[in-house]
Amino acid sequence: MFPINLSITRIIKHTPTTWSFFMIPQNAPRPGFTAGQVAVLEMDNYGDSYYAFASAPEENEYEFLIKRRASANVTAALFDPHIAKRIVLKNIVGAGFPVDAHKGHDLVFVAMGTGLAPLRSALRHIFRQREDYGRLFVLYGARTIEDFCFEDEMNTDWRQHGVELRQVISQSSDAAWDGPTGYVQSLLDNVVPDMNNPLALVCGSTEMIEQTRIRLGELGFTPNKILTNS
Repeated sequence: MFPINLSITRIIKHTPTTWSFFMIPQNAPRPGFTAGQVAVLEMDNYGDSYYAFASAPEENEYEFLIKRRASANVTAALFDPHIAKRIVLKNIVGAGFPVDAHKGHDLVFVAMGTGLAPLRSALRHIFRQREDYGRLFVLYGARTIEDFCFEDEMNTDWRQHGVELRQVISQSSDAAWDGPTGYVQSLLDNVVPDMNNPLALVCGSTEMIEQTRIRLGELGFTPNKILTNS
């Protein structure tokens, strides 16, 4: 099936440096994926880059939440208006978040920065069978309030589906912020005690994931109740 040429259909700019890129295959079948899996994309001579799907498997377009980087790779090329966008989907990798195997649970999603993307993929998949799951908590951390993405969706679609959102920023100097500051895993203590048979889905930096695993273990989570998409 691979490789498959992709076309960019539209772009949504969440922040000056973090955009959603929507893509579809060119004259080829659309490969399926598990929510939260990762696409291996190539552009010309820029090598391979790995991007988690931010869209649900059922959606027609692939969506990728990408933050601009300074290095000469696919990410930089995507943001450069002077470079032709000849994008190739080379493979789909990773375990993703097989949430269909965990129906009946309360779920807590723990994300930092663009790590929200694969969790959003799972969340949008769950919305299509919302009655099969318990409470949904999303704990979302960013450096500043300007770094949060999908704010409009959080206030509409997520709220309509009963998502209980908690946000935190790590830079406490923002005068416009009256919420909690610190690291996203610090929010776990306030939600986990109220959950029923909970399952955690985690995505972020390696350090953040490890610290979150440790705290979840202290709160009673066994390793099989902590999912990452790798």
